[in-house]
Amino acid sequence: MCQTSPSYKKGVILFILLNFIFTCSAQLAVPVSKTSAISTTQSRETNATTTSKDPKSTKKTLVYLEHSEALLFDQERLPGIQLLQGDVCFRHDNAYLYCDSAYFFEEKNSFNAYGHVKIVQGDSLFVYGDILYYDGNTRMARLRHNVKMENRQVTLTTDSLNYDRLNNVGYYFLGGRLQDDLNNLTSVYGYYYPDTDDALFNDSVVLINPKFTLNSDTLHYNTKTEIADILGPTTIIYKEETTIYSEKGWYNTRTEESQLLQNSHIYHEGGKHLTGETIFYDKKNGKGEVFKHIAIEDTVKCMTLYGNYSRYIEKGELALATDSALLMEYSGKDTLYIHADTLYSYAVDSTNKEVQAYHNVRLYRIDFQGVCDSAIYYTKDSTLHLLHLPILWSDKRQLTGDTIRAFLKDGQVDKVFVINSAFVCEQEDSEKYNQLSGKELVAYIRNGELQQVDVKGNAQSIFYPKEEDGSMIGFNQTESSYLSAYFKGGKLKRLVLKPKPSGIMYPLDQIPSGALYLRNFSWQMDYRPINKQDIFTDKGRERFTVAASKNNKQSKNAAKETSKKRAKNTKGKNISAQGGGKE
Repeated sequence: MCQTSPSYKKGVILFILLNFIFTCSAQLAVPVSKTSAISTTQSRETNATTTSKDPKSTKKTLVYLEHSEALLFDQERLPGIQLLQGDVCFRHDNAYLYCDSAYFFEEKNSFNAYGHVKIVQGDSLFVYGDILYYDGNTRMARLRHNVKMENRQVTLTTDSLNYDRLNNVGYYFLGGRLQDDLNNLTSVYGYYYPDTDDALFNDSVVLINPKFTLNSDTLHYNTKTEIADILGPTTIIYKEETTIYSEKGWYNTRTEESQLLQNSHIYHEGGKHLTGETIFYDKKNGKGEVFKHIAIEDTVKCMTLYGNYSRYIEKGELALATDSALLMEYSGKDTLYIHADTLYSYAVDSTNKEVQAYHNVRLYRIDFQGVCDSAIYYTKDSTLHLLHLPILWSDKRQLTGDTIRAFLKDGQVDKVFVINSAFVCEQEDSEKYNQLSGKELVAYIRNGELQQVDVKGNAQSIFYPKEEDGSMIGFNQTESSYLSAYFKGGKLKRLVLKPKPSGIMYPLDQIPSGALYLRNFSWQMDYRPINKQDIFTDKGRERFTVAASKNNKQSKNAAKETSKKRAKNTKGKNISAQGGGKE
């Protein structure tokens, strides 16, 4: 007969005792101390066959119960479930998960936590909520009610948050708020990546900054750089001062610098509007740089500046446009189009804006057209100054001189002043031209019709008087110090010459050789813009090539001097004082 050893007997007794306790626990809740819970955890950790310290590892790792005040079993009603109560703590990889009570599904490597839920991951990430559903196999934490995620200076709040620990991303889908030390963002859907400080928002996105409010459909935001990436229709509103719209780009919410890349617009108070294909905008310093399909509009002063490159400064309303630069002035019945290699625009004062055009200036309006090398336009009194080899056409007439000033009133040309080497001619046929020349010339126009022309200093004229039926009478040549010509219905009706005029009338068949044209006569109709598109051609540029190389500096200085004198009279700023339109 075999004898059992004392150690064997002790093992049997211990097995029976443990079996009894386990059986009774199905009927009676047995409290378990923190020490016993910890020892159970240590035992499971020792026997674990797969472990990983990397939370992003694809290997499944076990969820460990660190401690609780009570551990309960109810195999009949809740088979395979451990009921934990009081100061419950789980550990999974490098994260600790706390709650008041929990259902622990050990075989499924998951648990449900209730009351004062907290997830601590590392030394900077904390997640809070009322309820937590945690799956250790997928590392997915689903938190509900009063959820808050804190990562250093960033706080995310929502009512429902799914936190994917494997990829370290939290996302909400029923509305949430993300706040850092500068901005407050809300949306219906949101994703937050603590590792990279990135956040993605969709649907009814609102970013509130102390200086502005941003509304968007889709927005990416980095809490470290505080830069918002615009991924959809976005509006940034600075109270009633400035409104920015774009569908693609980025906006630095701290420095207020931005790059706007698609369907972008900037609206300023006072009817000012900027658009372009690419806009670099510094709102804080009021500066911008724009590329391609640019339009800078001032609806109050009824003008728009176009081009494919522009720089502008809000202070002083200073703007520069090049590359197909165009100014449209539409205060009158007809629109004035001015093209040049470079256009500058700036505010002289609150009521007057000045535009300066440099090199190959071509302008078109239905009632007049012109070319020159430099020009200045003032919005206050609608005065246009044509400088350096200017030519102005109206109907069948051509005006030339050193400087031409056109004064507009009620949207129409009211007076034209030609300074030095003034010359006006009108074509009758291929050889015959009515001509006036002198030191200075003033033409008065009413309702679009020429009424009177006054010539001062060495006034000379050639006219072909006509009968009532329009037939020519002869060839009339005059010379005096002063001359006044009066027109009606576009026809010369009367000449007044003083003092001591001289003149002669020749029959058409007895005109002396070489007398058909006054000195400096030049008919340059080939350079005339025939429509608004024609101002972008190079017709006439050769006129300025040689002259500009010699007189470019003189021409520009003349334009600046004119601007300076006028600005001084109006007590406004001038373009010279601002570096010729540059910063």
